Amino acid sequence: MTHLFTPLQQRGITFRNRIGVSPMCQYSSTDGCASDWHITHLVSRAIGGAGLVFTEAAAVEPEGRISPKDLGIWSDQHIETLTKITQQIHQAGAIAGIQLAHAGRKASCAVPWEGGKPIDESQGGWRPVFAPSAIAFNHANSPEPQALDLAGIERVKAAFINGAKRSVEAGFQVIEIHAAHGYLLHEFLSPLSNHREDDYGGNFENRIRLLVEIAVGIRAVVPDRYPIWVRISASDWTENSWDIEQSIELAHKLKALGIDAIDASSGGILNGLGANIPLGAGYQTAFSDHIRRETGINTATVGLITVPEQADHIVRTGQADFVLIGREFLRDPYWAARAAKQLGIKDFDYPVQYQRAWL
Repeated sequence: MTHLFTPLQQRGITFRNRIGVSPMCQYSSTDGCASDWHITHLVSRAIGGAGLVFTEAAAVEPEGRISPKDLGIWSDQHIETLTKITQQIHQAGAIAGIQLAHAGRKASCAVPWEGGKPIDESQGGWRPVFAPSAIAFNHANSPEPQALDLAGIERVKAAFINGAKRSVEAGFQVIEIHAAHGYLLHEFLSPLSNHREDDYGGNFENRIRLLVEIAVGIRAVVPDRYPIWVRISASDWTENSWDIEQSIELAHKLKALGIDAIDASSGGILNGLGANIPLGAGYQTAFSDHIRRETGINTATVGLITVPEQADHIVRTGQADFVLIGREFLRDPYWAARAAKQLGIKDFDYPVQYQRAWL
């Protein structure tokens, strides 16, 4: 029976287990460049036994950062340090993944420990902020964004595709497109934030158009041996919005275009206001389960998954092919090693330097 420590092959790569480090913003970059903090943060989780280690969201444009301290992939200057990170992740036995992102109307905010509120140029932020429609995010003091014109849409598509090219050059073997959590691509998907009347708004086919075109463009420039994932918010958790049925239809289309996995999260378009989110252990796993069973595409699940037995049960029962861990990996870089110990995995490859502590 497939379990949490069963290897998984996608295209030309093999994950040593089904445990991944979820993308988690560190707000520790300068001009988008990774720092020594990123090396320590990411490589330690690979040493700790994860099968896949994602970077935080890497902005494909400087205006697409959540904060001035976000990681970036919009320039060739970002490649050198990221290459050091991918080399060390791979040396530790994990696969290095990068999440390509654009924050859209949620851009230009202070880092969380400085309040996280929107900031302007005088505070190190920037304007304008872009979105599919001129509808502000419902956060206190959120500015009204500029609706992207067609030239702006083409610029965003090119930025994602060029970000994917740089990611491959930096050594990443999994590329994830971030289309969740209320950021730009999710803003196009959701009728709550997309009120356009052109080919990129209105009906379902139009609202998914930008994501589909970006997926096609990235698949064309990423070597066939490397998987491409897409993170979506499978539900906006409110009526007359993006929901699981549309997510399943989207997954069908993305699978046909060569996308290898759907990373199923949820929420983010409403900042919690008007969204009825039933937080609890594994509260999003039903989404990955439903998408996987309806489409046959590999799925990953994330959200309040904390104990090894819980993660193992998800994989054993076919609710997801991959379990992404967030906060627990912040608390314990060696969560995967601890999971192997607790689940009685005999052939787990503990680092030889640490074996006396585990065996």
